[in-house]
Amino acid sequence: MDQLLRILKTNARLPSAELAVMVNMSEAEVEAKIAEYENSGVIKGYTAIIDDIAVDPTLVTALIELKVTPQSQSGYDAIGREIANYDEVDSVRLMSGSYDILVSVTGRSVREVSQFVFARLAAIDGVTSTTTHFELKSYKFNGVQIFDGETDERGMISP
Repeated sequence: MDQLLRILKTNARLPSAELAVMVNMSEAEVEAKIAEYENSGVIKGYTAIIDDIAVDPTLVTALIELKVTPQSQSGYDAIGREIANYDEVDSVRLMSGSYDILVSVTGRSVREVSQFVFARLAAIDGVTSTTTHFELKSYKFNGVQIFDGETDERGMISP
């Protein structure tokens, strides 16, 4: 990944003039490069990284591992796309290892997420098993540290 993309990934709100200085390009070159990334699909969109717990401490995030049977014509894609269409779903990823698809979901309660897994995910043709992990705390997301508290000289975090 080039330097411009790395910077944009952690802070896409930096002005072109500032980006130009950081990557040793002209402002026009930076703007052209960003437009090229957008037009070619390298940049899919822009978003804010929000600490959901700071907004609503009752929210829960779950990572759900799915084992699936690939479909005869589309492999894993049909199942992945079906899951991606649910509003509750934050992300869907095809994985290697002991499970096939990893789904991230945020809900208002453990019960709400559990109901979604039971009624929606487990009911999809081809899904053979699910394992749900509820997030207890998040320290870093998309390259951005999001924990509260200060770190002392030992690296210990205090609230």
